[in-house]
Amino acid sequence: MSTVVPIAAALQAGAPDANNVLHLMRPGPLQLAALPPLSLYVHLPWCLRKCPYCDFNSHEWSTGQGGALPEQRYLDALVADLDAALPLIWGRTVHTVFIGGGTPSLFSPEAIDRLIGDLRARLKLAPDCEISLEANPGTFERNRFRAYRAAGVTRLSVGVQSFNDEHLQALGRVHDRAQAIAAVEEAASAFDTFNLDLMYALPGQTAAQFEADLDQALALAPPHLSVYHLTIEPNTYFAKFPPKVPEDDDAYAMLDRIVERANAAGLARYEVSAYAREGHTCAHNLNYWQFGDYLGIGAGAHSKLSFAHRIVRQVRFREPQRYMDQALAGAAVAQSEDVAVAELPFEFMLNALRLKDGFSLQQFGERTGLATTAIQRGLSQAEKDGLLARDLRHVWPTERGLDFLSDLQTLFLPDA
Repeated sequence: MSTVVPIAAALQAGAPDANNVLHLMRPGPLQLAALPPLSLYVHLPWCLRKCPYCDFNSHEWSTGQGGALPEQRYLDALVADLDAALPLIWGRTVHTVFIGGGTPSLFSPEAIDRLIGDLRARLKLAPDCEISLEANPGTFERNRFRAYRAAGVTRLSVGVQSFNDEHLQALGRVHDRAQAIAAVEEAASAFDTFNLDLMYALPGQTAAQFEADLDQALALAPPHLSVYHLTIEPNTYFAKFPPKVPEDDDAYAMLDRIVERANAAGLARYEVSAYAREGHTCAHNLNYWQFGDYLGIGAGAHSKLSFAHRIVRQVRFREPQRYMDQALAGAAVAQSEDVAVAELPFEFMLNALRLKDGFSLQQFGERTGLATTAIQRGLSQAEKDGLLARDLRHVWPTERGLDFLSDLQTLFLPDA
């Protein structure tokens, strides 16, 4: 198992802090010949209402309860967090930036403009750097999306989830069908590329209702479509009060229709839940799935960073107020760990097997520092079960493997 080091305890024990790059460069169990591409994730934690299915680090914000959103103090904290982490990524180019949440579109265009300016002042962004922002139709105002584009955002991800008012209410969404359509139309007008998020197997959803959602989504001609099965996650309202959702067979039938109709509309499935026109795949998510590196800043943000002899994961403090206090004091990292060698095969496969095209064996070696013998047993069993296919250089999930992805990934657990 990974050795988790709470930062406060480590400092009391005299251990190096989480951003001590010399400590992270000491000899270790891996020998990485090169570092993978680097992305940046920025977490903006507030939303208007906590959705009953959501297990993300999001926190309701009510102007009646807390006054104005503390945009400037939170941005100050993000900058302090980034400044403290810079030694870990000196000289590395950042290829993508993703501003997620929460509901990042609660932040004003002026705040996003300041944020992107602060990032550009401190990081070496690639000339074609993709900068994505998650947006909620419930925070949509006409021209707001254009202002985000002017601030430097290149790609919008619109969290629609459904076009059915009854289902939107059941999901706790703060927008209705008309607002969803208006927001997507404005995204299409303001951005060269954008994503539409949809969910299926919703409480009480019939096949006909799902088909109507899909009709409306495809009629808006998004260049990228993400479609997720509603999952009842632990520690959510739905986990405590489970809604009645479609049977598994009905949900699989919905998934079959997504694949069939998205393909007919020119949206190729390139990841288990993602469909895109040529040239419109999400570069940020691809870097995750290809086991690239990412620095995460913001409340509860996660990082995965590679060094010559180890791969490190970090987590920031989750609660927004505490995060701001800690970040401004130069200590935003709550937890840091080296990923254990025994866990690396599963960590890699958990991501790479989500991709329809899979991965190359060379990439596995480059990203993990391990020989392919580390995954040989799992590959053989998965191939026998019809869950993946391979040749001398590449490995990729079959259609059955994508449909039963959890079963496929489990074969690579350390104790499997």
